[in-house]
Amino acid sequence: MAQQPGTEQPKVNRLSDMVEYQTGAVVSRTLVDKKTGTVTLFSFDAGQGLSEHTAPFDALVYLLDGEAEVAISGKPYRLTAGDTITMPANAPHALKATKRFKMMLIMVRA
Repeated sequence: MAQQPGTEQPKVNRLSDMVEYQTGAVVSRTLVDKKTGTVTLFSFDAGQGLSEHTAPFDALVYLLDGEAEVAISGKPYRLTAGDTITMPANAPHALKATKRFKMMLIMVRA
């Protein structure tokens, strides 16, 4: 008998194991995609990044592993595993892997 949508059994996961590193690449995996917000895991190989951009919503970055530089409105912040930073809506921001890193991005739309 097939399960009804939304009735999946709970499963314990380790966030850092849910997205793998790939040489020379940025990898993403969406865990939650709702009208009210998203939760996405990313892995960045050393030297990889996202160029400066803006988003119309507040976002929270949580570093799971490694080391990154996050620039918000031109000001750089160095993050290591366990650190978190809030990126305000409409503030220009960019990310760069000073060492390879994994992060969880929580974007709040409502």
